[in-house]
Amino acid sequence: MIVYEVNLQIDSIAADEYAEWLGPHIEQILDIEGFHNAEWFVCDSEDDKVNWSIRYHLDNRESLENYQQNHAPALIKEGIDKFGKYLTSNRRVMCLR
Repeated sequence: MIVYEVNLQIDSIAADEYAEWLGPHIEQILDIEGFHNAEWFVCDSEDDKVNWSIRYHLDNRESLENYQQNHAPALIKEGIDKFGKYLTSNRRVMCLR
């Protein structure tokens, strides 16, 4: 099992609109072969940003590589085009030991 984690920091002024966009975005990713489910965590914050962590559970690394090569560029661009000035993000991949 692979966990693909996307950590988001968004300005509070845009958080509600981003949340409305993010729900369907997550569902779109879950429609990609190899993705099973996602968890949306609200993270503590010491500033005026809203911090979320989305953890996607995938079958295997091949499913992740398919996503990264064939789907991620357009999906990430969509979010940046709409919210880029309010948003920073980072990603990491974890394997169940």
